[in-house]
Amino acid sequence: MNLDPKLFDGLVIFSQVIESGSFSIAAEKTGHSTSHISKVVTKLEQRLQTRLLHRSTRSLSLTPEGKLFHQQCVQIVKDAEQAVAMLDSRLQVPSGTLKISCPVTLGLMHLQPILSLYMQQYPQINLDIDFSDRHVDLIQDGYDLAIRATQQLDDSNLICKRLSRFHALVVATPAYLAKHGTPQSPEDLITHQCICYTNLKHPSRWVFEHPEKATVTVDVPQVIGCNNADMELAMVLDDHGICRLPSFYLSKALEQKKLTVLFSDYVQPEVDIYAVYPSRKHLTPKVRSFIDMLVEHMPAS
Repeated sequence: MNLDPKLFDGLVIFSQVIESGSFSIAAEKTGHSTSHISKVVTKLEQRLQTRLLHRSTRSLSLTPEGKLFHQQCVQIVKDAEQAVAMLDSRLQVPSGTLKISCPVTLGLMHLQPILSLYMQQYPQINLDIDFSDRHVDLIQDGYDLAIRATQQLDDSNLICKRLSRFHALVVATPAYLAKHGTPQSPEDLITHQCICYTNLKHPSRWVFEHPEKATVTVDVPQVIGCNNADMELAMVLDDHGICRLPSFYLSKALEQKKLTVLFSDYVQPEVDIYAVYPSRKHLTPKVRSFIDMLVEHMPAS
């Protein structure tokens, strides 16, 4: 394989310019002059025969080609940094800041005890935790790892490690069912009030499989759409409708008999809990040790 010896020239400077938002700030951070930074980026564009940046006296912005190129550069630079870090014997013990994203309820119910144990075992670690149901971009937003609950992962360029498996249940309160009637089949949902989780690709399209019947797809009436499962569950518990959520959200309410599970004769869809991270190569000790702890302590179901 014949590799271009200049293949990586300018990538670090280019990434620093985008991160800093200007040539002058990038110059300060890298210890170079602004003219040097500008020349490096210009040479990179000339070598690629592609304009990467729109420049003006007041601002700079990525071209469409520059945006695609930058997405790859971020990962290349990060991999290089991790490769160097792995050679530093001081980093063989987990240290530094571990940036994590996790859904709110899953984090409070299952992740918090693991985080506490991790901090006890590795006191040189600082945690930066984003408890949110939003779908973060690990690479662009600088996360080391995300916990995701999903039936299917969309990020084919990320590495995933399955931690747990739960089932999605269709539930309502006894009071709601007493007022509106209990649906006997999934098709009956079209006459009911449904509360839908809008982080899904098709929030109001619910699929039902049965071991002896044909698969049924129902476009349920979405009375409430919400991107937070805690709020969705709260609205269900206040008798506003029917929802479908993973069982780990519902366990406490089910134990207290506050909810009724519907269509229990149908196959309940599986929802997997994953640890998702950008690359399995050159994992830093902090990320590798945290994944190992998740595998050991996260409940399997």
